[in-house]
Amino acid sequence: MTRFVSALLLAALIAAPASAQDVGAIVANDTGDTAWILTASALVLLMTLPGLALFYGGLVRSRNFLSVALQTGAVASIVSVLWIVVGYTFAFGDVSSGWVGNGRAWMLIELTNVRLGTTIPESTFVLFQMTFAIIAPALMIGAWVDRARFSWVVVFCALWSLVVYAPVAHWIWGGGWLASSGTLDFAGGLVVHTTAGVSALVVAVMMGARRGFPDKPMLPHAPGLTMVGAALLWVGWFGFNGGSALAATDDASTAIINTHVAASTAALVWLLIERIGFGKTTMVGWATGAIAGLATITPAAAFISPGAAILFGALAAVVCYFAVLQIRKWGIDDSLDVFAVHGVGGILGSLLLGLFVSSALGGVGYAQGMTPGAQLGAQALGVGVVALWSAVMTAILALGIGIIAPMRVRKKDEIEGLDITSHGERAWHLGD
Repeated sequence: MTRFVSALLLAALIAAPASAQDVGAIVANDTGDTAWILTASALVLLMTLPGLALFYGGLVRSRNFLSVALQTGAVASIVSVLWIVVGYTFAFGDVSSGWVGNGRAWMLIELTNVRLGTTIPESTFVLFQMTFAIIAPALMIGAWVDRARFSWVVVFCALWSLVVYAPVAHWIWGGGWLASSGTLDFAGGLVVHTTAGVSALVVAVMMGARRGFPDKPMLPHAPGLTMVGAALLWVGWFGFNGGSALAATDDASTAIINTHVAASTAALVWLLIERIGFGKTTMVGWATGAIAGLATITPAAAFISPGAAILFGALAAVVCYFAVLQIRKWGIDDSLDVFAVHGVGGILGSLLLGLFVSSALGGVGYAQGMTPGAQLGAQALGVGVVALWSAVMTAILALGIGIIAPMRVRKKDEIEGLDITSHGERAWHLGD
């Protein structure tokens, strides 16, 4: 009888479908891949805390350093909680009509042992993607420094992560309709940089310029801190782009090489432009150029050759530099050039990808049935849709939240500085 029961159980196990996505299934992950993605997650979080806080903090006037750092920390905190509760399942839950993920994984209920299509635990995938959800809204902080009300910033960024970021992540990375249309984005040129850049521009226009802009000089108070922040962002970007391979493979190595060389080229070209235009090279210029190169290479990081990455970096510096000048000519106070660097960089890289993914140019080649024209069209479609969605939903959110919590601080608070007026602290007590 015992043998009969054992035989029945064995037969049932053999007949049962073996799927990595069956809840509770015992499926072994690749420990090497898992270790790399856990490391990459730490590197991407490092980009925000403390990388972005230092990068932006050094660029603002001293009386607003803590306000920038606190906004960065608060946004990272609230987005992390929301990602666990509902953000992840919106972005990466099972496909529901190709527009948003279903609620299978809200509160991380029913996570699978191995994420479908990967060799890593779904919990590791959740963690890695959480760090992307954190940095995307944090990037926008640079557009409204010196004047935004803290409560508005926190509520806006929280809802933005669910209304703008999560759906776009699903469309491109979660099996949604843009991915089905052929749109490519290796590590976030569209999902992170285009969404954040376009949204930042919209908020900058709606909020209005800082008091004294553009006539009053508003020089960075600590370019040295900006350099440190840029360096942390640069190193963290190895996890950002290399980790997006989701495995410790050649794709990860290629992405990291391309990331580094694009940033290096862009930093050098930016310095060259400064030298030609003004006769001097600056620390802020080096840092800004590097970030422009990093943003531009992101959508194509593992899809193109290192030679193409050098071209991406050079074009990033030229295009983003003149985008900075043009935005200012329009009278828009995107205070730390979020749109000109991240938005324009992400868009530029996404479009260039349509050409340089070609195997004839050293790339990985087009998907079956895809032509250069079709791929470029798919990239343009992605850029247009993501930019439009980001702009419209940002305007709605900003206005709606502004009814309850005003966008801007009072005039006297802005003049005195947000560190004291909003938070009761000073970053520096020199001479004490």
